[in-house]
Amino acid sequence: MTIKFKTFVISMIFMIINASCTVSEIIDAERTALDIASLNISENLLLDIGIIRFESGVPEDNDADKTGIYQEIREAESRYFPYHIKTTLEKTGYWGSVRVIPSRAAITDVIVSGRVLRSDGENVSLRIIAKDSLGQEWFEKDYTTQTGLRSYSENRDRAIDPYQKVFNDFANDLRLYAASLHGSVNKRIQQTSELLFFADMVPTVYGPYLNEDEGSIELLRLPPENDPMVMRLRGIRERDRLVIDSINEHYANYYYGIALPYEGWRKKARENQVNIRDTKRAATVRALIGVAVTAGSINMDTRDTSRSRRNIKRATQSVGIDRGIRTIIDAWQLRQSTNSYRNQIGELSESFIAEAAPLMVEVEGQSRRLVGTAESQYEGWRKLLKEISDLETEVPDSQSTETTTSTNNISLN
Repeated sequence: MTIKFKTFVISMIFMIINASCTVSEIIDAERTALDIASLNISENLLLDIGIIRFESGVPEDNDADKTGIYQEIREAESRYFPYHIKTTLEKTGYWGSVRVIPSRAAITDVIVSGRVLRSDGENVSLRIIAKDSLGQEWFEKDYTTQTGLRSYSENRDRAIDPYQKVFNDFANDLRLYAASLHGSVNKRIQQTSELLFFADMVPTVYGPYLNEDEGSIELLRLPPENDPMVMRLRGIRERDRLVIDSINEHYANYYYGIALPYEGWRKKARENQVNIRDTKRAATVRALIGVAVTAGSINMDTRDTSRSRRNIKRATQSVGIDRGIRTIIDAWQLRQSTNSYRNQIGELSESFIAEAAPLMVEVEGQSRRLVGTAESQYEGWRKLLKEISDLETEVPDSQSTETTTSTNNISLN
C-alpha cells in the first residue's frame, strides 16, 4: 500500500466521520413571552389595527418540485398569518379594534402588511411592515424562527402555534414602537384616519383638510364637532366597520377551518425536511464508504507467488469492488427518494379555498347582495358606500365651499 493511498484512506475516514456527526434536529424551539397589558388603557388612546393579506412570496419562475414552495399552501398562509396576528394582538390589550382588512381602502389607524419569505414547517421567515395613517412607517423587519421536535407534539399547549415566536416578537415590537410615541401623536393618527375616510367619501369638502406629500399625510385642520355632515359621515364609517367585521367572520371561518389540515401539513413538511437532510447525510456517508471500499479493493495487491492466495485476493477484490459500486448506487437512489417526500406536501393544498359566503347589505331600504371573494365583496361594498355617502351628505357647491372656509374649523397650526 503506497503512502499516497494511505493518505487518501485517512482523508476518507475524516470525511466520513465529519459527514456522520452533523446534528439535524432541534428538540425544544426558542420561545418569546407575549407582552400583556397589566392595566386597563383609556380607550381614546387605543389605536385600531388593520392587517392586510400578506404577499405569498412565490417566485414567478417557481418549480415546486425543486423549491418545495407550493402555490396553494402559500396562498393559504397569506390569509392564515394575518388572522393569527390579529388573535395575538387582541390578547395583549394594547390596541383598539384589530381587524383583518380586505384592502387598503379600509382606512384605519395602523396598517400591517407582510410577505412570506419562507415556510416549510421547520423554518418560517416573515417580513412585516407597520405603517400609520400619517404615512409614517413604524418599522419593516424580518421575523424568523425554527421549530423543534416538540413543536408539533400531541401533548403541547394547542393555544401556542408552532410559529408563535414570530407572532409574539412582532406584537412586542409593535407595542414598543407605539409606547415610544407621545399621546398627542396617537390622537393625530386617529384624527387623520377619520379625515382620510371623510375625504374619500366627500373629497370636495374634506380633501382640503389634508395635505399629501410623497406618501406623508399632514392634517391641516379639523372640522367642528357639531357639524351635521361630520355626524353623518361617522355613522357611515361605522357601517363600513360593521361590513368589515362581517368579512372578518369569513376570515375567522377560513382560519379555524384550515387550522387542523394546515398543522398536519406543517408537521409533515417538517418531518420531510428532517428526513431529506438525514437521507442526504446517510447517502453521503454511504457514498464515501463506497468510494473507500472500491479504491481499497482496486489497490489491493493481487500479485502473489501462491496461486491459491492470489485467487483469494482477486475474489476479495471483486467482492469489494462490487460492494463499493453497489453502495454508491444505493446512495444515488436514496438521494432520488428525497423527491418523494416533497411530493407528499401538496396533498392537503386543495383544502385551502377562500370563497366568502354572499353578503347582504341594506341601501335605501333595498337589499344588495355581494358575492365573490372577501376582497371583491368589499370592493363592491365601497362602491355602494359611496352611493350612500352621496345621498346622505349631498350639499350644494356653495355650501361645500362655505364649509371648507368656515371660521368654525379648528386649525392645527
